[in-house]
Order: sequence, then structure tokens, then C-alpha cells
Amino acid sequence: MIPADRQRQILALVTQDKVVQVQDLSERFAVSVLTIRRDLDHLAEQGLIERTHGGATLRRSLPIEPLYAQKAAEYPQEKHAIAEAAAALIEEGDTVFINSGSTTFEVIKALKNHRITIVTNNMDAAWIANDDALFRLIFVGGVYRTRSHSVSGGLSQSVIDQVYANKAIIGVDGFSLFAGLTTPVIEEAETTRSMIARTVGKVIVVATGNKIGVLSNFSTVGAEDIDVLITDASGGKLLSRQELEDKDIELVLVQ
Repeated sequence: MIPADRQRQILALVTQDKVVQVQDLSERFAVSVLTIRRDLDHLAEQGLIERTHGGATLRRSLPIEPLYAQKAAEYPQEKHAIAEAAAALIEEGDTVFINSGSTTFEVIKALKNHRITIVTNNMDAAWIANDDALFRLIFVGGVYRTRSHSVSGGLSQSVIDQVYANKAIIGVDGFSLFAGLTTPVIEEAETTRSMIARTVGKVIVVATGNKIGVLSNFSTVGAEDIDVLITDASGGKLLSRQELEDKDIELVLVQ
């Protein structure tokens, strides 16, 4: 079987089963593990699949932003654990960019008793600031979007441009080693990209497992522009450790 035919069959299997393992494919097609890995790498480079630890999964899309209430109700335990892990990376006196999202809202809650400055477009942060929080809160401004409980767009730029943050904690709609951070809303991409550009320390991405391998419409930054990825065990299964190391991304898995 020529490589192109084998790769077409592998893609059909990924489409059917959603996830495949290198060892299983090696036995099925009677070729070496190295050959299968090359096949999967080729399909990933074409943007057809997402490489994982020991295999591959179908690349998923997110063309429309879900309602905030829907996102907030999903994976509460995972988000809490991710938030605690992110908060552990923040030191007293830090100035931290935090973008919109239900996971980043959990991070803001976890930072309630930290003496830091939070610069954010996440409007729900006001609920935490009103509850005797120790952090100082700065909103970036912009057009309010009820679907995400956030402000974003060009109007936020003037505030962001006045800040150099020690760290950034970034929530995502999709994270892919191939495509990087993506979102279905171009204004959110612009605001988050600006935050990352004005961060002089670590850029920390927080994402539940359902965001890993997802590709949305608008690019924020490439995967190589982040330093730390915090996700849960299900997300860890969908990632290639070698590719993370190649991009100098530290992986933090929570239980």
C-alpha cells in the first residue's frame, strides 16, 4: 500500500472512531510504528487531525461561541482544580492579565486573597472584587458582549497599552498544537492577543479537556507563544508530550 492510500484510510478511521492509537494502526496496516507516526505527522501538518500522546484524534471545530451560562455549567470540578493550579503560579505583587471565560472566572475567584493587580476584560470579576478581595482590579474597557460577559475590541487597546504584566492567564475556546489559540469572536482574539503581547513574564493557558484539539475561526496566537498549559487528565490524553516539549510548553495536569 502506498503512503497516500494508507493515510486516507487512517483519516477515515479517525473520522469514524474519533481517536486512534499508533500501535493499533501499526498492527492493522502491518507497518512499523515509525511509519505510522510519519503518516500521522503528515495528516496533522495538513490540519486534518490532532496528534496526541501515542496516537491522534479528529480535529474538532467551534464556529459559534456557546452561551456563557452553558459554558459556566460545564466541568465545574475540573475548572476549580485548574484555577487552583494557575493561582499557585502567581506571586504577591504581580500584575496579571486575565481574559474572558468561565475558566478564567474561576481563576479570579482563586486569586481573591492575593495581593496583586488584575487587568481584565472579564466583567464578572466585579462580583469577586465586591467580596472583600485583596486584589486591585482594572478593567480594560471596550464593547460589552452578553454572550461572553466581557468587553473587547479596539477600545480596550488604550488601557492594555499602558500595562506591562508580569504574567497572563488566558482562557481559550480552542487549543491546538497546530493552530495555537483560537476563538469564534475576532474582537476577543484581538484583545487577548494584545494582552499576551504586553506580558513580560509567563503566558499561562487554562483549558478544560474539551478545548484541546478544537479549532475555531480566528487565531489569537500560535502555540509557541505560550509558556504553560494547565488542563485536566482528559486533556492530557489528547496532547503530544514531545510536541509540547518542542515548543517549550510546560504541561500541568490536574486531577
